[in-house]
Parts: sequence; C-alpha cells; structure tokens
Amino acid sequence: MLFVDDGSKDRTLDVLRSIEKQHPGRVEVLSLASNLGKGEAVRLGMLRGLEFGSRIVGYLDADFATPPKEFHRLLDVLESKKEVQVLMGTRIARLGATIERKAWRHYLGRVFATAASNVLDLVVYDTQCGAKLFRDHPALRQALSEPFRSRWAFDVELIGRLLHSDKPLSVSEFWEEPLWEWHDRRGSKLSWASMIRTGMDVLWMGALVARFGGAAFYPSRLKNA
Repeated sequence: MLFVDDGSKDRTLDVLRSIEKQHPGRVEVLSLASNLGKGEAVRLGMLRGLEFGSRIVGYLDADFATPPKEFHRLLDVLESKKEVQVLMGTRIARLGATIERKAWRHYLGRVFATAASNVLDLVVYDTQCGAKLFRDHPALRQALSEPFRSRWAFDVELIGRLLHSDKPLSVSEFWEEPLWEWHDRRGSKLSWASMIRTGMDVLWMGALVARFGGAAFYPSRLKNA
C-alpha cells in the first residue's frame, strides 16, 4: 500500500512514516514537497505503483469512506472480469447496501454526473467515487503521463484520456460496480467553493471537447491544436 502525503502542514507525514516503519515492505509513503492537489497526488501515486511493477493499480480516499474490505471486493470483481480494464466503484443507495451520504451531496452528485456523462459521451453513474482500479495498459500509462488541469475533477479527465489515448480503451472495457458500503465522513476537504470550482472545471472541459474533441483531455495536444 502506498500513502501519498500531498504537502501536509500538520503531523500527517509523521503518522504515515510511523505506519511505514511498522509494516516494512508492505507500506510505502510518497511525500510531496508542496500541496499539488488531489489529482496530482493520485497521478503520481499510480505512476509509482506502475514503477513497482504492479499489474493493477488504483486509489482510495484517505478517509476510508470506502472501507478497505470493499476495496478488496472490487479487486476480486476486476480479477473475475478479464475483459475489463477499468473498474469504478459507484455509490447507489439500495436495499441490502449501506450507503451513507448527505442528501445535498447526492443531488449535487447527480447533476455533476450528468454533466460529466455529456462531456465524456459515456453513460456513467458516478465519476467521482474515490474507489477505482486499473489494469496496467498503454492507455493508462499515456493517461498518467501529463498532469491534470483540474485538482478535483481529475477523474473525468482521466476517463477522457483513457478513451482518447493513442491506443484507446473501448466503452466495453469499463465497469461500474455498486458498492455495498460507503460512509460520508466528517471533515471532508471538499468545500462549497471547491465543489463550485469542480463544476466549472467540467463545464470548461465540455467547451474544450466541443471545440477540439478528444485532444481537449491532453494539455500537450491542446497546445498543438
């Protein structure tokens, strides 16, 4: 397991180093010198995982809103679906599941998901769930080769890049798996201002896609467009 410390100013790094010492060879800490945003922390973390030689990499929110046992279950689902390259956890409140989410977050999430689906031209229920797994693939390596423009809507950028890489993934290689358990944790860093900025980022992406197509997801391509 790799913990990414995104330039924290408190004792987070000390706590992570302590965990690393307690579990040598099983836990590693990647410390970023300054705060670069969640998107960059995830990107650099997954690149490190690929450097380790992992055939499957993914990310999970540090507050464990998705319990570790659920993440293990998602891994089992991906292992059983050999044709799937990307598995995304999705938060659907239903009988038999424990999905604890504030009502306002749920409804804002539905609006966001609709906008993201339109930008990606992909029917996806929950782009922002912080539980995703990816098989090592040329499309993934290319998607991670450039920093994301958005600090929070990077999930949408990542999916867009995978669909528009030099060796793109097909829609059939994506899979959304409903979670059995998810808990909205107190102390979330996603403020109202961040949510508004995230929504604006997606609208901006939509405008770029409308003008430049799939090149909009790659800053280097956009410069040459």
